[in-house]
Amino acid sequence: MAKTREQKGNDLQKLVDHLNGAKLAVLTDYRGLDVPAINALRNTGREKGITFAVTKNTLLKKAVAACNKEVTELSIFTGPMAVAFGADEVEAAKLIVEFAKTNSAVEVIGAINEVGEILTRDEVMALAALPSREQLLGQLVGTLAAPMSGLVRALQGNISGLVYALQAVKDKQEAAA
Repeated sequence: MAKTREQKGNDLQKLVDHLNGAKLAVLTDYRGLDVPAINALRNTGREKGITFAVTKNTLLKKAVAACNKEVTELSIFTGPMAVAFGADEVEAAKLIVEFAKTNSAVEVIGAINEVGEILTRDEVMALAALPSREQLLGQLVGTLAAPMSGLVRALQGNISGLVYALQAVKDKQEAAA
C-alpha cells in the first residue's frame, strides 16, 4: 500500500530531526543484508543511543536540504542507503565498522558530521579506530595524575631513606652498648 502525503511528511520530519540531533550520520550501503541482520544492527545501536534507518535517497536528500547542516556535496548519495545517526562522533562509526567486519554486505560510504561536511570512507574508518570517550578520559586522568604520583613516590622515598638511616643508627648504638 502506498504511503500517504502525510506519512511521507512524517518520515521526512523524522529524518530531519535525526540529522539535526546527530553529531555524525554514517552513510552505508546495506544491499545484501537480510531483515534479521538489520534488526540486530538496530538493536545494538539502540543500546548505544544510535538510530539506524533505511531510507530512499530522494527522501534523504530532502532531509539534508531541510536540516540545519550546510551540506553542499550531494554526489555521495548514490544507490540504496542506510544511515546510522549518532549523538557521539565516534560511536556511530565504531558500530558500523564493527558490524561491517562480521557482515560483508555492509559497506561504509561516508558520513556527514555535525557541521555538514562530508567525510570519506577512510575518514570514517579513522574515526572508528579512535578510543572511546571513556578510554580517552581515563588516559587523561592517568596523564594528569602521573606527576603527582611521581612526587608522592619521591617524597616517600626520601622519608623511607631517612627511616632506614635512623634504624641503622639505632642498630649501631644498640650493638655498641
